[in-house]
Amino acid sequence: MADHFTPVTDDAALDDLFARSQDAPIVLFKHDPYCPISANAHRQLARIAGDVPTVDVANDKAIASAVTKRTGVTHESPQVIVLRGGKAVWSASQFDITADAVNRATADHA
Repeated sequence: MADHFTPVTDDAALDDLFARSQDAPIVLFKHDPYCPISANAHRQLARIAGDVPTVDVANDKAIASAVTKRTGVTHESPQVIVLRGGKAVWSASQFDITADAVNRATADHA
């Protein structure tokens, strides 16, 4: 299921995520491809259903900063932010990122 990770590399893609969160929760993953903790989070998110928009915080710093600014959620890496109604409604970072926790968060905000 690893193919369900979709890179978010520009402001238009970020705008689209916030717009789509009006209809359903969106799981946004801030991932550092060079970090072993982030690799663990990636494995956890590979277990969830659906698309996982992913910001590469090492190579797309401007987009990572834009996420922080738009959500008000202090940047950490790795980090998952659930968007709903154009706002951050849940977040977790590092070892708190589990498939079960993300699934619960999206169900709670469906």
